[in-house]
Amino acid sequence: MRVAVLQFPGSNCDQDALWSLRDDMGVQAEYVWHEGDSLAGFDAVFVPGGFTYGDYLRCGAIAARSPIMAEVKRFAADGRLVIGVCNGFQTLTESGLLPGALVRNEEQKFVCTTIQLAAVNKTSAWTSQVNKVLNIPIAHGEGRYICDDDTLKSMQDHDQIAFLYVDPHGEPKESANPNGSVANIAGILNAQGNVLGMMPHPERATKQILGEIDGQLILSAFQRVLA
Repeated sequence: MRVAVLQFPGSNCDQDALWSLRDDMGVQAEYVWHEGDSLAGFDAVFVPGGFTYGDYLRCGAIAARSPIMAEVKRFAADGRLVIGVCNGFQTLTESGLLPGALVRNEEQKFVCTTIQLAAVNKTSAWTSQVNKVLNIPIAHGEGRYICDDDTLKSMQDHDQIAFLYVDPHGEPKESANPNGSVANIAGILNAQGNVLGMMPHPERATKQILGEIDGQLILSAFQRVLA
């Protein structure tokens, strides 16, 4: 089983994703260039973080229109696993694979720290193994998730909220929200539950030498579903 790690001009987390999957999760992963038009031979997709195209226009806006994203949409429609992290999350919203948008952090500052996450959805491949508060790094300037009230209600009703920013006790308090995201949202799912977008970086929390291994609980979806 193989995971495609997409590469765009300006990506800088593609290596993090590739080696995290290969070394720490035991998953076969290969790069796929953004100008490609095929994902033949791959079983899942990782859309990594970074600053694709220098974040011109809007974060992820140009990447969302790359040729490979047509194949990613087909993958998603087939029910296969797709994850977008940080700039990858922005790309998924810009492509229409996930609802809402990511905008400048509320305090207009780049935030680089470790935060706590709690899973809201308990049934998706991405969240079913998350049974505790996770410590996961973030690093973004445009990570504030926004959507209108109707979209928020629909996501809540259909169990599409994957992760919330929480305090160490698992409470989604305002003080635990690093960027001002609506309802403390840190990650969301599509209606089928196979596509996950999240601002925190689970691929940076899979090796003890880096300080955290909680990201393994999220990325283990590849091992279980693709086994």
